[in-house]
Amino acid sequence: MCTTCSCATKKRHDHGHDHHDHHHHHHHGHGDPGHGDREEAKRITVEADILARNDGLAAGNRALFREKGIFALNLVSSPGSGKTTILERTLRDLSGRFRCAVIEGDQQTDNDARRIAATGAPVRQINTGAGCHLDAHMVRHAVDEFDLDSLDILFIENVGNLVCPASFDLGEDHKVVVLSTTEGEDKPLKYPHMFHAADVMLMNKVDLLPHLDFDLGGCKEMALRVSHGIDIFELSARSGQGMELWYGWLERNVARKKQEL
Repeated sequence: MCTTCSCATKKRHDHGHDHHDHHHHHHHGHGDPGHGDREEAKRITVEADILARNDGLAAGNRALFREKGIFALNLVSSPGSGKTTILERTLRDLSGRFRCAVIEGDQQTDNDARRIAATGAPVRQINTGAGCHLDAHMVRHAVDEFDLDSLDILFIENVGNLVCPASFDLGEDHKVVVLSTTEGEDKPLKYPHMFHAADVMLMNKVDLLPHLDFDLGGCKEMALRVSHGIDIFELSARSGQGMELWYGWLERNVARKKQEL
C-alpha cells in the first residue's frame, strides 16, 4: 500500500479545491545492526497512524452518507478494465431512476471526468499526482461540492490500482472491483487483499470471450476462494449484456439505504 511503496502522494483538487501534499519518507541506516529493526518499527507505527487517521475520516464520511441516505460505492480495478465505460452506461441507463454523482480519481488529466460530465451527472475530479489511491480526506472535500440532499448514489472511481486502494476506506458502503476478460483470470489470487475487501466483482468485457483465451469459470472460482460472499456479475458495458443484473443490485441496495433513514 501507499505507506510502504515509497510513493509520494500529491493531491490536487481541480475545480477550485485547495492543494495539499503529504509524503512518506523512508530512511536507511548503515553500520548499526539494530538500526534496521528500529526503522521497521518506526515504519509500522507511521503506517498504522496513517491508516487510523484515514479510518476516522472515513467513519465521518460514512455517517454523512447515512444521514443523507446516499448509497456510496468505491469502484476499484487495474487500469483499462472499463470502470469509466461501465459508469457512463450505468449513468445513462439509470437517468430518471436514480440521482447520481461521481468522484473521479486519476493521477493526471480530467479525461474521465469529461466523459462522465457528458452523461449529465455531476462530477468532481481529484488528481493525485504521484499518489496511487484516493483517501477519505480527498473524498470529503469533493463531496462538499455536491448537493447531497439531491443524491441517491455516489460513485467513487478510484485510481487504477489493485494494491493501495484495498487498504484505504473512503466511507463507502461497498467496494466494487472491476475485472475484464482481457486481463489474467488469476488476478483474484495475485491481488487477494483487493478481492477480499470487495463485496462485488463486475466481470467486464464478456462479449470478447469468444476471441480470448480466458477461463471465466476458473476466474470466478478464484474470486470466491478469496472472498466467499462476493457477488459476481458478468457483463459488457459495450453491448449491454448483463447490465440489468447490476442495475437490479443497485436498486435493491439504494432502497435498503433509504429504509435506514
